[in-house]
Amino acid sequence: MDIEMKLKILAAAAKYDVSCSSSGSNRTNSHDGIGNASTAGICHSFTTDGRCISLLKILLSNICIYDCSYCLNRRSNDIPRAFFTPEEIADISISFYKRNYIEGLFLSSAIVKNSNYTMELLLQTVKLLRNQYDFNGYIHLKGIPGSDEKLIEEAAGLVDRISFNIELPSEKSLKLLAPDKDSNSILTPMSFLDEQSTIKKAERKTSKNKGFFIPGGQSTQMIIGASQDTDYQIINLSEKLYENLHLKRVYYSAYVPVNIDRNLPVIFKPPLIRENRLYQADWLLRFYGFKAKELLNENTPNFDLNFDPKTNWALNNLDYFPIEINQASLKALLRIPGLGLRSAYRIIEARKVHRLEFEDLKKIGIVLKRAIYFLTCNGKYFSEIKLEEKSIRRKLNPGIDLNDFDNPKEEQLTIFQEKCLPTEEFLPGLTGEL
Repeated sequence: MDIEMKLKILAAAAKYDVSCSSSGSNRTNSHDGIGNASTAGICHSFTTDGRCISLLKILLSNICIYDCSYCLNRRSNDIPRAFFTPEEIADISISFYKRNYIEGLFLSSAIVKNSNYTMELLLQTVKLLRNQYDFNGYIHLKGIPGSDEKLIEEAAGLVDRISFNIELPSEKSLKLLAPDKDSNSILTPMSFLDEQSTIKKAERKTSKNKGFFIPGGQSTQMIIGASQDTDYQIINLSEKLYENLHLKRVYYSAYVPVNIDRNLPVIFKPPLIRENRLYQADWLLRFYGFKAKELLNENTPNFDLNFDPKTNWALNNLDYFPIEINQASLKALLRIPGLGLRSAYRIIEARKVHRLEFEDLKKIGIVLKRAIYFLTCNGKYFSEIKLEEKSIRRKLNPGIDLNDFDNPKEEQLTIFQEKCLPTEEFLPGLTGEL
């Protein structure tokens, strides 16, 4: 098989992994090397489904010993298979970089023969790029669960970011859909790398000669909609990953129905709105001071697809509102739907000069489409409707059927319900800023 055909097969096989990002690394070029992964050296843009298009994103191989129900590359599928050698990947990466096609590499692989064999090939590829080609550009490596810690540690010393994909948020789902995997083999290397990162950072403070160790940190991916796991389970797990393992990002990938399997849901398109709501909730966890238990609970385990998570939280906690703009803390301002970090900081800076009136908010660029229902300026409430849940819900989403609000159904909202249509809030899903 020629290189062009391999590239076609293995680039297509890699497109379902969204856990790649080219931010967070400050690896700079040496005087005689190629490439640069510093902030100015990586030009990354995103497609509408969130995939980074500035990286060469390929698999080493799609020949897999596992038979995960949701995966196109499962061993029981009759699909074209291909295998790159480390030398071929290194040569393609450098050739594409010199042609300005790419700014870096995202390298993953199916499990060939066993975990260690696959990880050794990935490590060999990275070593070729760094040591033989002197490539200092961005490299994101997909780690192989179950591989030896020595291989993982050596790879982490050469790449900018590494990810071990959790895929499914519960052990029960893994056993059902990915019987060859277990959560321990995924979480153990993540914990090991977190510990080693702490040690390496301490060593760098005492010695400038110590090299980089995954300067872009770790990320992971969870598939949304392939299993019965709830949004509450998913964001709880994400919260623990951020707090305990210090992950840089958790990516959420709406399940794409590429296989037919009795253990998989019968759907015809990915649950993209649900994916968007999880990204928005993720943003609230990381930057807005929210906790998972505030957003959802066991009685309400899934997000309302009609409203973003912060708006839905506000509607369920109206006793917290209205918030007085001239007195509220940064934390309180960030609880107002429609106010993001930049808007909150603008308000804090502007009120240092004088007390703000409603018109002042417009002048400093505050978007009040949602916020107007949840705030006051100098004690004045400017919304034309009362601070009442049903009225605000109807204003924010005129198409919503409030009979469902009065008589809630037991089943989870799904993409099959016609009323759950994308709004303008769908567009910033990957940033999540609300």
